Amino acid sequence: MNTTPSSPAPDVIRSAYAQLVVTDLAKARWFWVDMLGFYVQYEDAHSLYLRGTDELTHHSLVLRQGETAALDHIAYRVRTPEDVDKAARFFRALGRPVRRIPAGEGTRGLGDAVRVLDPLGFPVEFFYDIERAERLIQRYDIRHGAEIARLDHFNICTPDVPAAYAHYESLGFGCSETIEGDEHELYAAWMYRKQTVHDVAFTGGAGPRLHHLGVATHESHQVLRCADIFGSLGKEQHIERGPGRHGVSNAFYLYLRDPDGHRVEVYTSDYYTGDPDHETYRWNVRDDRRRDFWGNAVIESWYKEATPVLDLEGRLCPVGEAQLDESTAAVGADGLG
Repeated sequence: MNTTPSSPAPDVIRSAYAQLVVTDLAKARWFWVDMLGFYVQYEDAHSLYLRGTDELTHHSLVLRQGETAALDHIAYRVRTPEDVDKAARFFRALGRPVRRIPAGEGTRGLGDAVRVLDPLGFPVEFFYDIERAERLIQRYDIRHGAEIARLDHFNICTPDVPAAYAHYESLGFGCSETIEGDEHELYAAWMYRKQTVHDVAFTGGAGPRLHHLGVATHESHQVLRCADIFGSLGKEQHIERGPGRHGVSNAFYLYLRDPDGHRVEVYTSDYYTGDPDHETYRWNVRDDRRRDFWGNAVIESWYKEATPVLDLEGRLCPVGEAQLDESTAAVGADGLG
């Protein structure tokens, strides 16, 4: 795997949107819109374009009807139109597949974009131009469900966390927190461009696969209300883990699975990472507070199950096995290993 850049990296601003393939668009709409509270920016017979109430861009989540549930791609916004060209040169220099997508030929609402299959095997898009959307920040009258404010992060499963760390470091990402072994083996890492805990995180495991999308709400009571709504409707089977408090990130969380099994984390209360002397906080893999600060159990499906990803031709990417498996080193309340 060539992860050494020979061309300047694009200036990434933040995680911007994800596109998921779902097998039943009506069921997906119930979950993401009716239950979680995403706002529908656009819909047709084959797709839904969604955003949170804080977002001023056309979308942060696209749901596309398809035969097999999968991740179509994740996307980062870059600082200037020139950075889109930089992204193309950067990944071509790594010998990776690169596709230019002119405005109007790709995702609705976007300008020119570059989509690549990165060194980790993930389909990743880089864009600058996107349609502006109506300001909904104070539209309290339309909020419901978990009152989703914005997309916060991607969490990806990769067999080689150090390689993932090195690749994203070459893209200019900082690191907020890690999970490490006694000899500083890297089991997981949280990396950022915007000034929060992360835009992307790496969970060591079979991959490439998408572990989850993280979506932010403003307050912890909205996370609890989300769980209450699922329970009150007899749909508690969609709750996989939580509510709880993470050790890593300090965030209050709830993990849910949509009707296709895509995992989403409803997330709030992390912290600022924008100071230039911000230091990486390193958790030991044997500290049972790392995944849940209260020591609550992490169930096996959370470690083992994830969404497959598509290549640039729409084919399922082959999955490689992990070099390190955090669940085998787990202790205490994890109950695995």
